[in-house]
Amino acid sequence: MESNDEAFEFVYNLVLRLRNESGHAMRALRSEARNSRMIVSKLFAISCSKKLFAIAKFSSPYVPQQNGVVERKNRTLVEMARTMLDKHRTPRKFWAEAINTACYVSNLIFLRSVLNKTSYELQFGRQPKVSHLRVFGCRCFVLKQGNLDKFEPRSSDGVFLGYATHSRAYRVWLLDSGRIVETCEVTFNETMPCTTPGFELAGDDEIGTTIFEDDEEDVGVSSDTALAAATEPAASLSEDDEGAPVPSPSTTWEQPPLDPPIHAAGPAEDVREVTTDPQPSRMVQRDHPSRNIIGGLNERVTRSRSTYLAHFAHYAFVASFEPHDVGHALSDANWVNAMYEELENFERNQVWVLVEPPPHCNPIGTKWVFKNKQGEDGVVVRNKARHVAQGFCQKEGIDYEETFAPVARLEAIRILLAFVASKGFKLFQMDVKSAFLNGFIEEEVYVRQPPGFEHPKFPNRVFKLQKALYGLKQASRAWYERLRKFLVNQGFQMGSVDKTLFLLKHGKDLLIVQIYVDDIIFGGSSHALCSKFSEQMSREFEMSMMGELQFFLGLQIRQTPQRTFVHQSKYTRDLLWKFEMANASPLMTPMSTSTALDADEDGKEVDQKVYRGIIRSLLYLTATRPDIQFAVGLCARFQASPRESHRTAVKRILRYIKFTPEFGLWYSADSSLSLLGFSDLDHAGCQIDRKSTSGTCQFLGTSLVSWSSHKQSSVATSTCEAEYVAAASCCS
Repeated sequence: MESNDEAFEFVYNLVLRLRNESGHAMRALRSEARNSRMIVSKLFAISCSKKLFAIAKFSSPYVPQQNGVVERKNRTLVEMARTMLDKHRTPRKFWAEAINTACYVSNLIFLRSVLNKTSYELQFGRQPKVSHLRVFGCRCFVLKQGNLDKFEPRSSDGVFLGYATHSRAYRVWLLDSGRIVETCEVTFNETMPCTTPGFELAGDDEIGTTIFEDDEEDVGVSSDTALAAATEPAASLSEDDEGAPVPSPSTTWEQPPLDPPIHAAGPAEDVREVTTDPQPSRMVQRDHPSRNIIGGLNERVTRSRSTYLAHFAHYAFVASFEPHDVGHALSDANWVNAMYEELENFERNQVWVLVEPPPHCNPIGTKWVFKNKQGEDGVVVRNKARHVAQGFCQKEGIDYEETFAPVARLEAIRILLAFVASKGFKLFQMDVKSAFLNGFIEEEVYVRQPPGFEHPKFPNRVFKLQKALYGLKQASRAWYERLRKFLVNQGFQMGSVDKTLFLLKHGKDLLIVQIYVDDIIFGGSSHALCSKFSEQMSREFEMSMMGELQFFLGLQIRQTPQRTFVHQSKYTRDLLWKFEMANASPLMTPMSTSTALDADEDGKEVDQKVYRGIIRSLLYLTATRPDIQFAVGLCARFQASPRESHRTAVKRILRYIKFTPEFGLWYSADSSLSLLGFSDLDHAGCQIDRKSTSGTCQFLGTSLVSWSSHKQSSVATSTCEAEYVAAASCCS
């Protein structure tokens, strides 16, 4: 429909079709008065002779509650359409196609549990078939018709836009011609979005840029005149599937291997031919920022028979590839191996048993989570696929009881680092592989089978858990209890304050163990004692990483006999890249001394989400950067309604850390173990409520282990009162 003048014809044809299909006239036609009074009046005049409907009703303008049924249905369709457009990043100009598809699918869904029927069944008296349904916006391939050249492709790339109204066919937008066709000769790849399959070497950092961004033509409203029907007639469809389009027999798709471009990298003698290694699958993704590309962006792209550089280019890109769903992961061999490895851990640890679901059983759903684990230098060292339970479905008192498990604070980690540095110990780290799978649970919990790995003979069975599963509310507690009991049985004593700290004394030797969920750091005065502990842990649990402590919780740690240096330089660089400040001019101070921050209610508003993201990232950076603690805390007070002046202040902090990326904490081996505390305040420094800001720091000898900067809870009437409040917070 190109204009409102065509509305009468469309509504008239719809009313006629509904009367012919049902055999009954409509009881009433309700519409909003401000837009459709003329159309309904003309229809009512015709209805008097042709008996289309009995009553015409109008709702008052701008009073949607008078037409609540229609308004609620519109909301449902819009929400469905918005989700479908977002699933595969389909251009918004196809919103009308999405609405039509949403309406088509909603007619195949049960209206309510009482009726136990769909709209389709109520109208036609038979159950609908859903085998022909496909994911909206996915890539598809339409068979070409006519006389084709021998080497011409036999299919055209397209995007699935829904189902034909008057034939059993699919609606497809052809990418080469821009036409919308209706055809049944189509093959689908439902996991592939309508985005560029490769990447551009133009420095575009935007993630998920679609191939339709430059197309401004509005095809939002589908029209029969805008349709270019496929040459294959709809009558060739099978009559067995009533009302459903029949796709081609093959509905699977596999992307052919791509040869990534090879950049010239020096003399020819440096490029050696590699012929013995097998060729990896070179599926290069689009979602990679230009900084991850090896080689200069302006260099000439050359071809070479050598695959030496191709291997490195492949590993550099695939290392940062993280699937967004199971279908995406199953298309890559590396992630398939990671999922098999996870399921093998389940079998090895005897996590579950496949059983018939007992009566009144409400099994918990499961899902896959994909994450690349990076080393200190940012290089991916492991592709990790985690199968987790959807713990939000658990019910307290039935599926779980206690959930609390202690976790080490960053202050405890810094105290440990300062202590071992003063004693001359060396710290080591270990990572328990699939730690939560080692914890025993007391409740009777059932979960569904892993998506994509259902048992072919028993797809309806469920798994009864014998041990904890990631995602369960009690999983962390179960793992902590298992590890605590093991350490206590080995002779360790748990800390009286910090329940994640364990000590073992063997004569004059001391062994210290600090746990942070499944990450464990340990060190002691005797290397033999450390080796014995690592052997005990390896016998009891499966370890995935052991060695000298270098990277822990995002902290980079360098240990030498003279000192220990803790910093977050890698995180700082990533932070600057993330917020596009890597090329900003550096500054020597984090705050301006001439401008005081206030609410700035008359200032220009900025994106609240971006502002909060910067604050959140900077707060984690304060784990080793006390020099920005006050500035970040001050900017964090305006997250509810950030203004341009607040964003400028935050950017100044980013420019400061650009100037000081290597700053960190220095723990000397010559430090004593005396505890010192210092406090200061900014009296009435808040421009809004005139409350003071306390600043505190605590030293273990000369090693800074804790600090804070926060606004006081009450207004101090004098500097002396504010000093006492700050001193009290320093000692608490």
